[in-house]
Amino acid sequence: MKKIIIGSLIAFSLASCSESFDTMNVDPKNANEVPGSFLFTNGVKSLFDQMGSTSVNNNIFRLVAQHWTETQYVTETNYDIRNRGIPDAHWNTMYGNVLYDLKKAKESVMADDVLTPGEKKNQAAFITLVEVYTWQQLVDLFGNIPYSKALQGVENTTPAYDDAFTIYKDLLLKTKAAYNDIDPAYSGLGVDFIYDGDMAKWKKLAASLRFKLAMRIADSDPALSKAEAEAAYNNGLIASNEDNFILKYEANTANANPLYADLVLSGRQDFVPADTFVDYLNGLNDPRRTVFFDNNKTPYVGGVYGSLNDYADFTHIGTGFFLQDLKGDLMDYSEISFLLAEAKERGYNVSLSSADYYKQAITASMEYWGIAKDDITTYLARPDVNYATAAGTWREKIGKQFWIAMYNRGFEAWSVYRKYDAPALRLPAETERPVPKRFTYPVTESNLNGANYQQASSAIGGDQQQTKLFWDKN
Repeated sequence: MKKIIIGSLIAFSLASCSESFDTMNVDPKNANEVPGSFLFTNGVKSLFDQMGSTSVNNNIFRLVAQHWTETQYVTETNYDIRNRGIPDAHWNTMYGNVLYDLKKAKESVMADDVLTPGEKKNQAAFITLVEVYTWQQLVDLFGNIPYSKALQGVENTTPAYDDAFTIYKDLLLKTKAAYNDIDPAYSGLGVDFIYDGDMAKWKKLAASLRFKLAMRIADSDPALSKAEAEAAYNNGLIASNEDNFILKYEANTANANPLYADLVLSGRQDFVPADTFVDYLNGLNDPRRTVFFDNNKTPYVGGVYGSLNDYADFTHIGTGFFLQDLKGDLMDYSEISFLLAEAKERGYNVSLSSADYYKQAITASMEYWGIAKDDITTYLARPDVNYATAAGTWREKIGKQFWIAMYNRGFEAWSVYRKYDAPALRLPAETERPVPKRFTYPVTESNLNGANYQQASSAIGGDQQQTKLFWDKN
């Protein structure tokens, strides 16, 4: 506990008391060391909040993915990212509020004398999995990043950057180790707000993270991708929406989904669904429109992407996205099913056909959003949706439906576009700049970590929005 500094005169007068001096010198209200579970909770919530936010100061992934567009401003939808300081804000949140808290959480867990070795391994494994998710997101956003020398505080304020593919290979090892460390014979976290102590679901998350990492590198290292994907598949992946990696936000202001602050408490009307997204769904008569969009306009009309839009003239965002207790979602059954469809197309050893996994993925998305069974059946039977008859290559078929299913997961929708080059996105109306392939590094890195920044920029081929990541080969 935190020691209270006691003046010498008071200390002298207490010395003659029979009570223990150490007991008298303890502050019962202020903790010197925060329990690992508290730090883990804070780190995880910070991750979900950052990835789920739509504040243009922090997270513009829904805009970059062209699911939403802006009304009063056009800066972000025209990809003026560096000047807005968006990379800086995201970088600082992910390193400072997420990864640093998770690092300290793990240190606290390992130093906790009350926990058994088995409990420590379980808790450390859970922390590792969230760290892996965060590191992959940062690599998939920037490319090479500080990794092995990061999070050292004042001991190293200018960390070197690690090669992105090297980081990926280490993350694959960590997911494998975490999977092996999770032991149902021992308890996990005291309060598990993700899986409520279900070790089997944590193991599915571990395998699914490994599978996702493996599938991301399918074009850059096919052999490693196949080996890791098949091993993860054999360990058992997320197999239903009950296994999704979600955060259940609460129906109160303090613990509400971040969209509530962005869309409701802000009192602003800054966003409408983008014409890119609305037009694709209209063309397919997609039943998810009743959830994704409000019914203020019939038929649905999307705002012009990258242009000023009058809020009243266009379809609004669905009312469910204004709720305090809208769930946060970072990995789900639909995502894994689409990746399995891709794996089958590549000849990986998975059990079902690509068509079956594709159908499973679309169904999982629709069931998650509460679409009626008959509507799902009708949609899947459409010639322009059915896997056997839909137009395009397997990349185009999977990419289009995958991108739609990642609604409310803007970063993953954008990543789908970058990997599959599908569906076709539009050039923003004002500038016609191409869709970014990555975010540029924070300005603070060029100013405060200049030598390492220059080395990293050179290594990836230039710190530009159009510089492709190592896994983006098509």
